[in-house]
Amino acid sequence: MMKDLVLLAIDTATAKGASYADARVVQYRRQYIACEDQRVSQLVDSEDWGIGVRVIADGAWGFAGTSVLTPEEVQRVAAEAVAIAKASASARRKPVQLAPEPVHQISFRSACEVDPFHVPVDTKVGLLLQINAALLKHAGIKKATSYLLFKREERVFASTEGSLMDSIIYTTAASYTATAVGEGDARSRTYAPPPMTEGYENINAEDLLGNTERVAQQALEHLKAPEVDDMVTDLVLDPLNLALTMHESVGHPTELDRALGYEESLAGRSFATPDKLHTLQYGSPIVNFVADNTLPGGLATQGFDDDGVECQRWYVVKDGIFCGYSTSREVAAEIGMPRSTGSTRADSWGSIPIVRQPNLSLMPGKEPLSPEDLIADTKDGIYIEGMGSFSIDQMRQNFQFGGDAFWRIKNGKLVHMLKNVTYHSITEKFWNSCDAICDERFWVPNGVLNCGKGDPMQIAQMTHGAATARFRQVQVRRAR
Repeated sequence: MMKDLVLLAIDTATAKGASYADARVVQYRRQYIACEDQRVSQLVDSEDWGIGVRVIADGAWGFAGTSVLTPEEVQRVAAEAVAIAKASASARRKPVQLAPEPVHQISFRSACEVDPFHVPVDTKVGLLLQINAALLKHAGIKKATSYLLFKREERVFASTEGSLMDSIIYTTAASYTATAVGEGDARSRTYAPPPMTEGYENINAEDLLGNTERVAQQALEHLKAPEVDDMVTDLVLDPLNLALTMHESVGHPTELDRALGYEESLAGRSFATPDKLHTLQYGSPIVNFVADNTLPGGLATQGFDDDGVECQRWYVVKDGIFCGYSTSREVAAEIGMPRSTGSTRADSWGSIPIVRQPNLSLMPGKEPLSPEDLIADTKDGIYIEGMGSFSIDQMRQNFQFGGDAFWRIKNGKLVHMLKNVTYHSITEKFWNSCDAICDERFWVPNGVLNCGKGDPMQIAQMTHGAATARFRQVQVRRAR
């Protein structure tokens, strides 16, 4: 039925005058379970489905969608999309052009050994309550929160160019936080193993429970930690902390729609403009950023994007030099690229596809190096784990980032925790200060599940892998 509907949509759009049309029928299932202390605080289980029809007519885009999946309604919205395109043509500056893409017949499935929606809710709630109980048994831990997230997306795509593709993608994630209270203060510590496009096998109960002792003790230690002094010092950053830093300072500025000035909302411009391709020293020579939407388990790995472009792997920064963008077919054509990188996604059948970050990773170092070795080689600095607050300017250059836990490094050893730590830099200066990256044994595919972009906003997910890395002489300030 889904295949029949997308084919009907594009046939109708063509008959109404579209020079190009594509259609997506998508069905979503989502489940979110959260527990606070020893009670269930949220339990959401939802389904959603519909079709989105996108067309080019008279050189302009048109889009319409519906959740009523009948032939009559699909024909109506296809005709409406063409009418919208023809009306929009009066205001266009130039005709839409798309970078070429081969015709595809793709059927993609993410890994899923255990369907998360077949696991009883009682089992999931029981795990979360067990985690919270293990955190709360520690004197001083006054609040424990935890959640499990599951998604299933079934998609069928067709275009007038002849592509017909389908996918089924599962996403699974877990996280929990312990909050210590005392001495007029409250401090938290979070554990969030990497979310993956896998089944329930990604939820490792033994690992989740096994980290509760460490998380609780570090929350308590964080409560008593001294505040950081303003200083310029070396930083050793763990993979989860780096995930957010690269997301904001590398992933967003190398979205081509931003670089061309088409995405102004939410700090939406970029310093990484096309004239800087292959010339800008984005990072030190050991810095390599690879976009890989074929990464097994990657949150943006879905076989093909919502432009009908097959997912790919490419360099964004190679040996420190800026060399690639995330693109749609439309913006790729604007700078003469022979093909889109396949980075166009919509967060709903009712949303227009836009350029989104890929699975973007800092590649590991080539020489054997462990996090322990890296800390031992650092005379004076701060070690940071996990994600925290951040801010970044409109051009994606001047930034500050926090973290979830901080330790002072003295003479190659972690001597005590710190609190209220933020680090400040300029994007190119920061990545050029990177002088060491741990090897592939310590590369971790952390991810972002809630990346917001667009107006109206759309939410997307992507993986950002990294190994622990060191950055020399970075400004650190006390969060105030």
